[in-house]
Amino acid sequence: QVQLVESGGGLVQAGGSLRLSCAASGSIRNIGSMGWYRQAPGKQRELVAGITNSGRTNYADSVKDRFTISRDNAKDTVYLQMNNLKPEDTAVYLCTAYIRPYANTYMDYWGKGALVTVSS
Repeated sequence: QVQLVESGGGLVQAGGSLRLSCAASGSIRNIGSMGWYRQAPGKQRELVAGITNSGRTNYADSVKDRFTISRDNAKDTVYLQMNNLKPEDTAVYLCTAYIRPYANTYMDYWGKGALVTVSS
């Protein structure tokens, strides 16, 4: 069984930084793209950043130049470094990965989320 577990969320003041981590575990054969979404109260889930298994990245316009996504393929882990945080970044951040388990085909997997709260 494949799992994604996020860590690193918390409360931070505006202008501060946080680093989220998401580790994949289980019977994993390959991992394709990985990424982060976020969902604020009363709003739709939105893509924050994505990274391919070759390291190509993409970002939402609202986080460009402030957030950096990276991955460690040896650890099956994706990271999101968030700098200059703003109150509007407050949301539950969810990790996602396109994973091929040994016993199945490629599927999208999701973590349970990490709460990030930015105070003004």
